[in-house]
Amino acid sequence: MVKNLWSGIGKRLLSMTTNPYNKVGLNWLQLKYYKHLPAGKLRKHKLFGNDVYFHSAQEFLYGLKEIFLEEVYKQNLSPQPFVIDCGANIGLSIIYMKQHFPDAEIIAFEPDEKNFALLTRNVSSFNFKHVDSRKEAVWIENTFLNFSNEGSMSSKIEADNRANSNKVKAVRLKDLLTRDVDFLKIDIEGAEYRVLTDIEEKLSLVKNLFLEYHGTFDQNRELTTIFDMLSANGFHYYIKEAAAIHEHPFLKRKSISTSYDIQLNIFCFRN
Repeated sequence: MVKNLWSGIGKRLLSMTTNPYNKVGLNWLQLKYYKHLPAGKLRKHKLFGNDVYFHSAQEFLYGLKEIFLEEVYKQNLSPQPFVIDCGANIGLSIIYMKQHFPDAEIIAFEPDEKNFALLTRNVSSFNFKHVDSRKEAVWIENTFLNFSNEGSMSSKIEADNRANSNKVKAVRLKDLLTRDVDFLKIDIEGAEYRVLTDIEEKLSLVKNLFLEYHGTFDQNRELTTIFDMLSANGFHYYIKEAAAIHEHPFLKRKSISTSYDIQLNIFCFRN
């Protein structure tokens, strides 16, 4: 029993000294505190010497882990890359890109009202230059769309006018692809397939593409089309599971609550 006790203490001390979140200014106790904070209240955290603002501590921790610890957007680009960020959320992806490419020119789209307010505040907090933040959704035409303003990572375009949805301005991404794009990020909660098919003839302008795909089993043909489209336009791709929705896929029992069956990170690059 004493041996097990010391073993447990040793593991706890090891976890405290090897906490990967130290990289983003969170010690072990702060990490535990953040994990139990209720969402909804404006909070701030000191990240790389500047304040970053958020409402949901759980989503903030997820973003820190994915973007700064796992470095999902890590890549080699030119010193002054042109980046289009579709689905910028509260701006953590912009902070990461600017950390590695200070002279990057970035156009960032975030249609959710609460997320956009945090995005602009965080860009201002870091005093970033050459960042064009737009409260718009990217789409297949210039129009207005129903959008669920949830103030979370799950905010998305709605097919109908639901109680919690508002009209947001949508712009056709294809119209913006008039020059070479070093990095195009598309994380738009289920609208990525339609947008990607609309910009297919402009994909030759894109060097690196990150696509977070959301879909159901009934939409599996979309994935086949996407992979064919990427190959036809000279991309190689690598696929990671963005969320483990089905721990045992043959049983089709979801391990997390979501309307999607599949959530993938697709990394697209050229030789």
